[in-house]
Amino acid sequence: MKTYNRQLRDLILAGRAEPSFVVSKELPLADAPDAYAPFDNREEGYST
Repeated sequence: MKTYNRQLRDLILAGRAEPSFVVSKELPLADAPDAYAPFDNREEGYST
């Protein structure tokens, strides 16, 4: 992921890419550690 961070950021800023196709769930940063397992398990609401 780090390999493409800047390139993806530039595409988003230029309006050539939409991050919504990657983002499957929004939650507070404090909840992120608990979200890893459901995401890895592809539970409903945590995967695209």
